[in-house]
This record gives sequence, structure tokens and C-alpha cells, in this order.
Amino acid sequence: MIGYALVGTRDLERAAAFYDEVLGILGAKRFMQMDRLVAWRTADEAAGFGVCSPYDGQPASVGNGTMIAFAASSPEQVRAVYDKVTELGGKDEGAPGARFGTFYAAYFRDLDGNKLNAFCITGT
Repeated sequence: MIGYALVGTRDLERAAAFYDEVLGILGAKRFMQMDRLVAWRTADEAAGFGVCSPYDGQPASVGNGTMIAFAASSPEQVRAVYDKVTELGGKDEGAPGARFGTFYAAYFRDLDGNKLNAFCITGT
């Protein structure tokens, strides 16, 4: 259903380097790069995620209540994403752990303050 998601950035080069490392843990690679946008995906048919400088030229800002979740394959991969984010200067918004039932997640903010998470389903 979702084709792609974008978040704004104030520094495209810095954001792209951050996401190269973070999304690389999930097997994502860049599939699009332009003067104001960089995007990643895990496969040709998969949904993409990108960072961009706002089209209107105004400063990027975060959405209150907005969050994008990255699917991981295991709790170990969730922790690896979280650890990489915090190593690169992202902010902790909830350490890796079971949230309810079989939902395992970690919450964080990127270098521009966008809220994201990495999650997996641990069983049935």
C-alpha cells in the first residue's frame, strides 16, 4: 500500500550519510539521488524511504505525532539499528524491548528530529 515515505532535512549530505549507515543494517541501498533528495529501499518492488530538502525552500520541521517505522527481521537487528542511530548522534526515544505481545521495537529521532522506529514481530 505505501509506495514511499519522506522526511525533511536541513542538511541533505549529513542526513544521507546517517541513513546510509542506519538503513544499511536493514539491507537498504540508495535507489534515487537528486539535488534535494536521497532515497533507499531493500528491493525493486519495496516501499522506499527518503530524506529531502523541502520543495518550498522553507526550513524542514518535524511533524507532531508523525512517525515512520522500519521493519527489521529480528530483535538483534532492531538493537543494531538503535545502537547505530545513537552512535551517530540520533536521540533515544525508547530503548529496544518488547512493547506488547509479540511487538519488539526501539524508538529514536534522527539528526533533524524526525521520530522513527525499528520493529519486528517476535512470534505468534
